Amino acid sequence: MSLTNDYIKQRLVEKFGEAITSFEESFGVLSFTAPAALNLKVMQFLYDEEELQFRFLTDLTAVHYPHQVGAELAVVYHLYNFREKIRLRFKVFVPVAEPKVFTASKLFESANWMERESYDFFGVEFVGHPNLKRILNVDEMTYFPMRKEFPLEDQSRVDKDDEMFGR
Repeated sequence: MSLTNDYIKQRLVEKFGEAITSFEESFGVLSFTAPAALNLKVMQFLYDEEELQFRFLTDLTAVHYPHQVGAELAVVYHLYNFREKIRLRFKVFVPVAEPKVFTASKLFESANWMERESYDFFGVEFVGHPNLKRILNVDEMTYFPMRKEFPLEDQSRVDKDDEMFGR
């Protein structure tokens, strides 16, 4: 049997029902959204099911959507099935006020450093992570640089005035 995106969607809906939402397919990759409380259950299901076998975590990152009140941060997982050569993407959204998601490092060891990077740059706290600390920024930083909370340029710079460019 060849694994298709429709079959994956069907299995997810059978198992989790209405909890799994926002199914879409772009460039052949199935994407969906799951509640943050179910992130490990969804990954474990995709890992364990004999027909699915998504056993490789290709990437894990975060995205900041500042205008989505109550769901500003998304943790994005990219999973891969080696046997069928199929990719899958799913997101879980959390509020920036309490950005907690269960760690996937027990299921995928590769998640360890990717979760630390997402914590370092976006402030997502991975509950149960064995060593959640900054890895690329200094420990003294009190902010998360990849969040869209700051202007892109210093507004007080005079060399960036429009009159300098004939505008």
